[in-house]
Amino acid sequence: MGLRTKFNLVLGFCMLLGILTSGLFAYNLLQKNAREEVLQAANIMMESALAVRHYTVQEVRPLLAVQQRRQFLSQSVPAYAASRYITKLQESHPEYQYKEAALNPTNPTNRATDWETDIINWFKNHRSEEKLIGERQTPMGRSLYVSRPIEIKSDKCLGCHGVASEAPQTFIDIYGTANGFGWEVDEVIGAQIVSVPMEVPLQRAEKTFYTFMGVLIAVFTLVFIFLNVVLHRVVIKPVTTISERANQVSMGDLNVSEFEVKGTDEIATLSQSFNRMQRSMIKAISLLEEDDVEQDDDMDAETEFMQVS
Repeated sequence: MGLRTKFNLVLGFCMLLGILTSGLFAYNLLQKNAREEVLQAANIMMESALAVRHYTVQEVRPLLAVQQRRQFLSQSVPAYAASRYITKLQESHPEYQYKEAALNPTNPTNRATDWETDIINWFKNHRSEEKLIGERQTPMGRSLYVSRPIEIKSDKCLGCHGVASEAPQTFIDIYGTANGFGWEVDEVIGAQIVSVPMEVPLQRAEKTFYTFMGVLIAVFTLVFIFLNVVLHRVVIKPVTTISERANQVSMGDLNVSEFEVKGTDEIATLSQSFNRMQRSMIKAISLLEEDDVEQDDDMDAETEFMQVS
C-alpha cells in the first residue's frame, strides 16, 4: 500500500467523520430552531388573544353595560372578541388555529374535542401550571400547540354561568338554558389552545440542512483534491525521485546528479543526506580503485623482478 493510499484513507476517514458529526449537529440545531420559530409564533398569537380578552373586559364591556339590559351583546364576551380577532387574522394566516375549548361551553361550537378534553383535564390535575406545550399529528402534518387554562376567578362570571334561573333573560334568549351553566369559582372550565403547523418551518429547515450539507461536501472535496495535489508535489514526487536515484546508485551508476536542496523541511534534509551518501560512496569507490591500481603496480613490479632474477 503506497503512501498516497494510506494518506487518502486516513484523510477520507477524518472527512467522513467530520461530515457526519457536522451534519448531525446542524440537523438537530435547525430542527430546534424551526420548533422555536413555531413556538414563538404560537406564543405571540396566544398573547394577542389574551390582550384582546383583557381589552374587552376593561374597555368594551363597561361601555355596553346599559345596552346589555335591553339586549345581550356578544361583543362584551372576552372569548367572542378573541375569536373574532383570530378569525380576522386567519384571513392572511389560515394555518393558525385558535379555540377556547370548554367542557360545558355556552356556544356548542366551543365544545372540546377528545384531545382538547385531555388538555383541560391535565390543567385540572395540575392547578399550579399556567401553560402546556405539546405536539400532535394532524392530517396536515405535525402541529405544535400552546394552551392556557380558562379558570373562573371572579364570581361576576357566575351571573351568566352560575344557575340558569339567575342568568339575564337577554342572555337566555340567545343561548338558552342547556349549556354553559353550573360553573364555579376557581374551577378550570376550559383551555385556550393555539395550534400552529410545523410542516412549513420543518421543510424550510430540511432545505437549509441539505444546502449546508451540499456546501460542506463540496468544500471537503476541494480540500481533499488540494491536499492530494500538495502531497504529490511536496512529498510523493520528491520521495519518488530520491528512490529512483538511490536505485540507480545502488546499481553502480555514480554519474547521477545531486539534488538541488530547497528549504529546510524533512524532504530537504533527506535530499542533503542522500547527496552526502552519494558523495561518500563515490569517494569510497575511488579509494578502492586507487588501491586496486597500486596493488596491480606492485604485482607487476614483483613479476618483473622475479623474471630478472
